[in-house]
Amino acid sequence: MAYTIGIIGGTGREGSGLGYRWARAGHKIIIGSRSEAKALAAAEELKERLHGEGDVSGTTNDKAVIACDIAVLTVPFSAHRLTLEGLKEELQGKILIDVVVPLMPPKVTRVQMPEEGSAAQQAQAILGEDVKVVAAFQTISFEHLLSDEEIECDVLVAGGNKAAREVVIGLSEDIGLKAWDAGVIQNAVVVEGLTSILIGLNIKHKVPSSGIRITGIHDET
Repeated sequence: MAYTIGIIGGTGREGSGLGYRWARAGHKIIIGSRSEAKALAAAEELKERLHGEGDVSGTTNDKAVIACDIAVLTVPFSAHRLTLEGLKEELQGKILIDVVVPLMPPKVTRVQMPEEGSAAQQAQAILGEDVKVVAAFQTISFEHLLSDEEIECDVLVAGGNKAAREVVIGLSEDIGLKAWDAGVIQNAVVVEGLTSILIGLNIKHKVPSSGIRITGIHDET
């Protein structure tokens, strides 16, 4: 099934990477930004990378959310709360994929969660029960997403309800990723926390984009 996906803060590298992969898979992508000019420029850059084959447009964050089936949040954690408070009304009734990690520079290799427990739980507290907040894609680097190579990483999907997680798992598979149902939103603390650990491994081993794999489970598909 093809969705219209609105990427809030989609002018950044992670948002552009997800947009690129989903556009290649046949989804309609709306790049959102506080600045419409920046969103339009990012959309044009993405179209060039896609060689004109994808359906990509750019607009302000609020218009992107209104027009989309599924919203994706890719802003820095410092803008997380303010962005969600500003889009609370537009997000009602939608699935929100929260890709944000509560990194707090300069100690980005240390797991540091907000008082709500995780970025996803903070989003849920702000938006209320009518929004299905799902944490995903925190362990996939933009370098992988913007490449044309197979991504040898898995995705953990936590939050929302089972139906919402299944939608996000399907979107993961659309871009060539193996995704796993990681359960309720309280488990997002593990999903988000892995990013700091991976950053530390990247630094220690001088690599750009380490990832995770789940092993020991027979894949019946």
